[in-house]
Amino acid sequence: MFRPWRNQRQFAPSRARRVRRGVSGGLVATLALLAAACGGETPGGDTAGPPRPGGVLRYGLSLAPTCADPAQSQTNQTLYVTRQIVDSLTDQDPATGEIRPWLAQSWEVTPDAKSFTFHLRPGVTFSDGTPLTATSVQKNFDAVLRTITGAKAPLPASYLAGYTGTTVVDPTTARVDFDRPNAQFLQAVSTPQLGIVSDATTEKSPEQRCQGEVIGSGPFVYTEYRQGASATVTKRTGYAWGSAVFAHQGEAYLDRIEFRVVPESGVRSGSLASGQLDAVSDALPQDAPQIEAAGGRVQVTSNPGVPFGIQPNLTRGPLRDAAVRAALLPAIDRKELVDTVLGPQFRPATSSLASKTPAYVDLSAQLGYDADAARRILDQAGWAPGADGIRVKDGTRLSFAILFSRAFAGNQAILELVQQQLRKVGVEVRLEPAADADYTARQRNRDFDALYYNTTRADGDILRTTFGLDGQNYGGRGPIPDLDQALAAELQTTDTAARAQLIGTAQRLVLDNGLWIPTIELSQAIGVAGAVSDLKFEASARLQFFDAWLHR
Repeated sequence: MFRPWRNQRQFAPSRARRVRRGVSGGLVATLALLAAACGGETPGGDTAGPPRPGGVLRYGLSLAPTCADPAQSQTNQTLYVTRQIVDSLTDQDPATGEIRPWLAQSWEVTPDAKSFTFHLRPGVTFSDGTPLTATSVQKNFDAVLRTITGAKAPLPASYLAGYTGTTVVDPTTARVDFDRPNAQFLQAVSTPQLGIVSDATTEKSPEQRCQGEVIGSGPFVYTEYRQGASATVTKRTGYAWGSAVFAHQGEAYLDRIEFRVVPESGVRSGSLASGQLDAVSDALPQDAPQIEAAGGRVQVTSNPGVPFGIQPNLTRGPLRDAAVRAALLPAIDRKELVDTVLGPQFRPATSSLASKTPAYVDLSAQLGYDADAARRILDQAGWAPGADGIRVKDGTRLSFAILFSRAFAGNQAILELVQQQLRKVGVEVRLEPAADADYTARQRNRDFDALYYNTTRADGDILRTTFGLDGQNYGGRGPIPDLDQALAAELQTTDTAARAQLIGTAQRLVLDNGLWIPTIELSQAIGVAGAVSDLKFEASARLQFFDAWLHR
């Protein structure tokens, strides 16, 4: 029986239980609640005067970090930690989407988008004292594909598709080459997954890196990392090469950040209100009054990338039928999902890209709720209602299972309501919640009827990495010439307008071919104490602590 999620606390695991690890593979979805659905993004600063250095910020994570290595980080809660350790070659302005300098002070791209030459900032060092060089860049990209591999680092490996190697032109100049155009690469190297670690770290095994043996050039360094439990990072003394997006240069203001795992939302908000924590993940709507009464605030932002949705397995069961997939689009009432399960801060999905993603196209007309239209599509395709109301064709029952993780607390309740909505048009859905290891194994082996997840990235190329024949393609689709052409072409042009048009075409074709049945957009909501200023979201809705400071 369906129960509204927003009034349920039982989705948060008990403190007495082991905290569940975040889902790996293509799923970057996590326990993320509240959105800036109607009013845009909540600012991270205030008017408490000029920033002051010093102090310890105590942060409450809703899920345990799963890996100390940015390249292998798959959940937002993990990336909140790992992002602080590494810098990237470029950064992306969250307000404009513009690519800005970071470790690379300048770059050139060949007209065919096959070669990228990065000119590194001089004087940058890793926290072990070794210098950042072009060789460091070479070793990092080589390690992603040859040591970590796409099995453990699927997103960064997909960003490096077609990689042929990095040439060390001189100690501060690296040329990265591909065997095909790769126009998305400048944005890709702004992500934490392609953040630059020390030469010594690239020699470590994936397991060693996950356990905390990671050295970066970032504004913070690990002083403690307990796999699946907690992490502490300390200010890097002498840091002087911050991103052009940062509000200040020099060292970070905070002396230390202590990341603690607090699964229950009520305990997180109570600890924030009582002064035991300074900021917390996943502030629920019912927690906001308590946070605000204590002088705090809730900062919200929506995630770019692929919104939450159902990905059919096109290789088995009734979802092989294109008519069934077409009927699912109008059979789901996305507004009801938001209004009943999540609340007004969330946003229904209106495309195969989330609305905050560059080159997003509003396809809400294609995703309008129309149960009668869904029934007509199924009737015309020969799926007739059976005695119990579930449709049948040639002896096959219109029934399929959805495999999902509980890494986002609302998944179960959302899918329970989807289950009810689809039954009204004669479609039976079985829900299959899975532990992370089982989910990942079945995802990779394509052992499912349908998946439910989302993927975050502030670039429309996420469509290629999710649905492309050379990408994850968990749905197992075959060639679709128009879609394949659009996905290949968006990699071949560096013209922003032309690329946006191609990504727009790809968004439509993903829906037209029933490769994704969108539901809702993911968001982040951070509870922040009144004593904290300038805790900000970066372009991919992850936290940036460099500019944060305390005034207590």
